[in-house]
Amino acid sequence: LFATSIKKKKKSQRTPLLTCTTTMGLLKGIDPILTADLLWVLRAMGHGDRLAIVDCNFPACQVAKSTITGKDPIILTVPLPQAVLAICELLPLDYFEESSVFYMAPQDGVAMPPEGTEVIDELKSTVAKASSSDVSIAPVERFQFYEEAKKCFAIVQTLERRPYGNAILVKGVIGPDGKDLKPN
Repeated sequence: LFATSIKKKKKSQRTPLLTCTTTMGLLKGIDPILTADLLWVLRAMGHGDRLAIVDCNFPACQVAKSTITGKDPIILTVPLPQAVLAICELLPLDYFEESSVFYMAPQDGVAMPPEGTEVIDELKSTVAKASSSDVSIAPVERFQFYEEAKKCFAIVQTLERRPYGNAILVKGVIGPDGKDLKPN
């Protein structure tokens, strides 16, 4: 799955003495932005576990220490909508909960900036495209979002630069037909 090479650096350089360059192999039907660590997280999550997908300004390292895995954040070098699309193509969402997708919203008295509205609209359309248009998506106040992220299974940090480009996905169940299980 991985081809790794290790190169020695000169002592005079301010970089670490060893650097590791990894070339990832591809798998059929799996978006190549999904790393081996992220695939492990998606598989290890159980029904009801949550995954935070956050922007580049989110305090991901600090919050990740409080998650269920306690692992460093997984870094994806794409914007939020692209990360959500790749993840939702594999991750079933929980249709038995009132909401299975949450996004960060401003605290009371603070208006959502236009760029924030733009990224949230893209999040909603991406979830509808990858999962279903009947997925309920709900706002979570900014400071409460930080607390909810700490309860997540893991943190995925994207290169999203627009404000409020943060989401939490709740894992559902894959039914016998191989599709997301929904209530009758």
